[in-house]
Amino acid sequence: VTATDADEGINGDVKYSYKKITEKASKIFQLDVDRGDIVLLRSLDFEEGESYELEVQAHDGGGLFDTAKVT
Repeated sequence: VTATDADEGINGDVKYSYKKITEKASKIFQLDVDRGDIVLLRSLDFEEGESYELEVQAHDGGGLFDTAKVT
């Protein structure tokens, strides 16, 4: 995921975190807090789950944030 902030300094520094993730999904997906990259920790298995839904939040140093749903 990608978010931008036009502010300078710490107020323009965007960090990422999970707003909502199941315990099962947290063992499969890893979020890079600085870049917003979501990577697999292991291979996906269709028999374990047909799909996953994560909510990722981008927040800046000024306390503003927005959320995206990733399916």
